[in-house]
Amino acid sequence: MEAVDKLSEHLKTRMADLVKAKSEGNKIIGYTPGGYLPEELVFASGAIPIGLIRGGDHSIVELAGAYICHWMDTFFRAQIGYGVSGQDPYYGIIDFLIIPITDCHVEALSNVLDYNTNLQILPFGVPHMKEKSTLSYYLHGLKRVKAKLEELTGVEINEPRLREAIHLCNRERQLLREISLLRKSEQVPISSLDFVTLNHGSFLADKEFMIKILELARDELREQAASVQKGPRILLTGSTLAMGDSKVLDIVEEFGGVIVIEEFAEGIRPYWKNINLNGELMETLANFYFMERVPPAWFRPGRERHNFLIKLAKEFNVAGVIWYQLMYRESYKIESYYFPSILKRETGLPMLTVESDYDPSETGQIRTRIETFIETIRR
Repeated sequence: MEAVDKLSEHLKTRMADLVKAKSEGNKIIGYTPGGYLPEELVFASGAIPIGLIRGGDHSIVELAGAYICHWMDTFFRAQIGYGVSGQDPYYGIIDFLIIPITDCHVEALSNVLDYNTNLQILPFGVPHMKEKSTLSYYLHGLKRVKAKLEELTGVEINEPRLREAIHLCNRERQLLREISLLRKSEQVPISSLDFVTLNHGSFLADKEFMIKILELARDELREQAASVQKGPRILLTGSTLAMGDSKVLDIVEEFGGVIVIEEFAEGIRPYWKNINLNGELMETLANFYFMERVPPAWFRPGRERHNFLIKLAKEFNVAGVIWYQLMYRESYKIESYYFPSILKRETGLPMLTVESDYDPSETGQIRTRIETFIETIRR
């Protein structure tokens, strides 16, 4: 795809662009890609948001062993490795790091980086239940973020600036949604790898450039003649899908499966809705990012997420579900035991669970299990 190629070229020069922007006085704000930090606040302050989304490299995970115990989520051990080693240049260029604390794994990242690096970090809590009181708590966290951004940039985040930023991010979400929905068709015009590449790119690319890329991708896909995909249609879900962690996508494609939809708590930007601009904007942001968001597995109760997965499975006409979780993310591991019976009861579909520590030695086993799963669906 021309759009994917252009995005790749843009990301090759992105660091140079950020260095230039920083030399001109712009602030660069890093954040963890779990979907609870509104980029709109960063844009409204005049700063540049960067989602710290790299993963998939076991050697980086091993570096974290000197700073944290082994029994922590693989993605966040990777972030510790990147943060303390300097092997991800984005950690080196950010002026400030905002970390929404969703569970103990994210908290470990915040604490280890705070103790072992010179990064300025603002953590704020994300409750695990959707109630009026927890929404107020989350809104309080967003107001702390707003105040810190205003202090850092010297720019007041007023309603006109925030409204403009929401329009910008709404446009990106709308385009991602339009592209993703094209995969409901029997003729699937875009591979999961290309869609995930576009989604991951949105965490790092210049936002206005990213919107042009997504417009190009949408137009390309609408115009091209898509061939009917013969392989089993797959829903891929799980805890975290990082940039650089494509082994499951590659293996499914290798054996003729077609991933037509993905749902992940971290690493895939939520895009199913746009923000309604009615009402007080800070409250609107809090409601959108907390109450309206499909919650991850660590929320209680978990039925909302289960219902959403079942809805996706039906609407995208999938033949099976692959549940891809990272090691030691307990909430997803627990759900992976009982969700298959819910899925079977509601849809009749089978589910395969695979687990990863980004270790190359695990690839053979994952490969065999996915091949068997796809062949079983075919039969």
